[in-house]
Formats: sequence, C-alpha cells, structure tokens
Amino acid sequence: MISQFFVLSQRGDSIVFRDYRGDVLKGSAEIFFRKVKFWKEDGGEEAPPVFNVDGVNYFHVKVVGLLFVATSRTNLSPSLVLELLQRIARVIKDYLGVLNEDSLRKNFVLVYELLDEVVDFGYVQTTSTEILKSYIFNEPIMIDAGRLPPLGPAAMFMQGSKRMPGTAITKSVVANEPGGRKREEIFVDIIEKISITFSSSGYILTSEIDGTIQMKSYLTGNPEIKLALNEDLGIGRAGGRSDYGGSAGSGAVVLDDCNFHESVQLDSFDVDRTLTLVPPDGEFPVMNYRITQEFKPPFRINTLIEEAGSLKAEVILKIRAEFPSDITANTILVQMPLPTYTSRVSFELEPGTVGQTTDFKESNKRLEWSLKKVVGGSDHTLRAKLTFSQESHGNITKEAGPVSMTFTIPMYNPSRLQVKYLQIAKKSKTYNPYRWVRYVTQANSYVARI
Repeated sequence: MISQFFVLSQRGDSIVFRDYRGDVLKGSAEIFFRKVKFWKEDGGEEAPPVFNVDGVNYFHVKVVGLLFVATSRTNLSPSLVLELLQRIARVIKDYLGVLNEDSLRKNFVLVYELLDEVVDFGYVQTTSTEILKSYIFNEPIMIDAGRLPPLGPAAMFMQGSKRMPGTAITKSVVANEPGGRKREEIFVDIIEKISITFSSSGYILTSEIDGTIQMKSYLTGNPEIKLALNEDLGIGRAGGRSDYGGSAGSGAVVLDDCNFHESVQLDSFDVDRTLTLVPPDGEFPVMNYRITQEFKPPFRINTLIEEAGSLKAEVILKIRAEFPSDITANTILVQMPLPTYTSRVSFELEPGTVGQTTDFKESNKRLEWSLKKVVGGSDHTLRAKLTFSQESHGNITKEAGPVSMTFTIPMYNPSRLQVKYLQIAKKSKTYNPYRWVRYVTQANSYVARI
C-alpha cells in the first residue's frame, strides 16, 4: 500500500498531492526534492528510483520532465510501485491528451478524480482507462498542442518536411473534435531502444534491442483488429524451433523472447504471425520483445586521443551515420568523461557546421557535443584541445571515456520487424478509419570504449 502520491515540477513545485493514509509527514515532497536535487551518496549523479529517508520509502519515475512520486512506510515491491506510477502517468495522459505542467494545473479537478478511482486508502483499484470511463465525469480542458515545445515522444514524429501525425500524443480519449465530431483513427508505434558496446578498435562487444509495439486506438465500438508481422519472424534461438511453433531461418527476424497484452489472441500467430485483438481505450503495449542477434548499428563512433605536450592533449571524435540517406536522426548528444585534472577545453567543429553545439561541464569533467540533426550516410567530426592542471603520469586513454551517445531516429528500426498490414473489422461499407504505423529507434545504452 502507498501512503502518498504527488507530482512535482522540475523546479520542485507540488502540482498534485494526495495523502491516502496520513502516516507520512506532510513535508515529504520538500524532503524528497531536496534529497533528489542534492544527491551525492556513493558519488552518484542522480538519485535511484527508490530510496529511504527517516523510515519513509520514496519511489519515483520521471515522465516528460515531471516527477511522479509515491511514499510508503511499509516494505513494498519496488517494481510494483514503479509500474503503478508509470500507469498513473499513462492514464492521466490518456484523459488529458497532453501531459505537462500546464495541462495538470488546468485539469486538477479531473486529475484528483482519477486518483481517487485508481487508488483507495493506498490500495490500487484499477489503472484501466476503459474501466475508469464509467466513473469519471469531468471533461478535460484541452491544451493547444501546436504551441508546445517539441518535448518527449511527440517530437519523434514531428520533425522535417514530411510530418507524421502526432495527434495520438496530444488527444484525449474522452474529448471529441471541435464540432462534436470524433475522428476514427488508430496508431501503432514500433519503438526500439538499442544497447551497444563497442571495443576500442570499433568491434561490437554487446548488442541488444528492447522493443515495444505500442497502440493507441480512437475507434468507436472497439472493433476487432488484426496486426500482421513478418512471416519469417522467429522466437527463440536462431535456427531452432520457436516457442510458438515457428522456426527461425537464415536472415529472419529472431526474437529472444516476447510477451503480449492480455487482450491479444494468439490463435493464428503460429500460422501466419498475425495478432488478433480488441483494443481497449487508451495507450497500451501490444507486445514487448527482446533481440540479441547481431544487427547493424545506426552510428559508428571513432575516438582518437593524442598527447600534445606534458599539459596538453587533443581529442578527435568522429561519428558516422550508417542508416539510409532518406532518414534523419534527431537530438543527438555525444558525451565523454575527461581526466579529472582537465582545466580547460577548446573546441573546433567542421567549417560550415550548423545546428551543433559543444560544452565542457567542469563540475564533472565531461565533454558534450550536441547535434540537432544528422542525415543518414553523413560523417561529423569534433576536435577538442585539452589543457591540464597537472602533468599526466599515466595513460590518458585509461583516464578518459568511454564515449556515450543518445539519439532518436524516426521511421527506422534496426531489427527489421515490420507491421505488414493493419486490418480493422468493418462496421459498414463506408467505414474506413485512418491507420498510422510509425517506427522509432532510441539509444538505451550506446557506448564506445577508448
């Protein structure tokens, strides 16, 4: 059972606060934020998702810059509470359409109504958007998504001249379009988070994909849907028989393991890799999967460190986009820890460079290189001249690095998992809802050793 639930802004302001049991001090939000902001235990840069202060357990997740927090004095399963916080954030987003500080403040009555139905005296009742519709009576005050900054998942599909519709991110499941109309549409997002570790010579040491097929439906009447995946999709070890009756052949997409939403029927999955389901209201994961078979990395990282005297050195960072030229990666950030005795860094970018910034974080001796956009097939180089406060008595390469990257690549997935077709049961001959299938790749852990 949880004692309290609250949502804090990046500044520490309490936007939502609900005390369910009264056994934790009212100032817990201030105690939590102060602890998180000045977290220095064990030299960590960020507070862990679960910690204890004066007998109170604090659980928190960060969603689009907001801190969703629960407290408890009892010994609870951390994974259960963290999952609850994620689901509360998802339910609020389903009802408000846009999840940010402004939408929470303008819809605080609706948010408190949701919280009272989701949790009762600290015990979870339901986190189903569909079931909650029977108990929620307040209408959301809609926020103009067109004026929002490109923050979070919505920005994945809103870059470049060919824009993918982003209304699944910014539309409420209970509010109608202007004029009382409701647009019939369904969104399927294949989101893959990749983890890769490169050796100092550029070879791949470890690689993994954590993928999700996410669905959000705005179809009235909840019609049956058929989602067809690759016919050569295998589950289990490559070349062996899968857990669901298929086989993994040469060149096939092989999933190490996967799990499905409770609404998914697997009757025909063994035969033709088709998922049948009646989608509930709101956003939900149709399928989660993991892949460890070798795949082509979207970026290659090359690093060179050269000593230029007793108190100087030069770092050369080069990244190459290995994906097709018609695809563009967004919000790329390259980071590299430098030796602790680094006192000053000067940067040199390629001539004519646009949309790139550099910075030296002196507090933690970290080099940062930010690239707004990178087109597939292109190369980018950064030179950084380091000045040291003392003479190096060891190997500089052992005191610097590793290099890490974060990025987002819309309409690209390295696993080659595809939605072949999305079939919706017709209610009439004229019924033809909009179907959107979108792909995105993100860096979960992208590291290159030096």
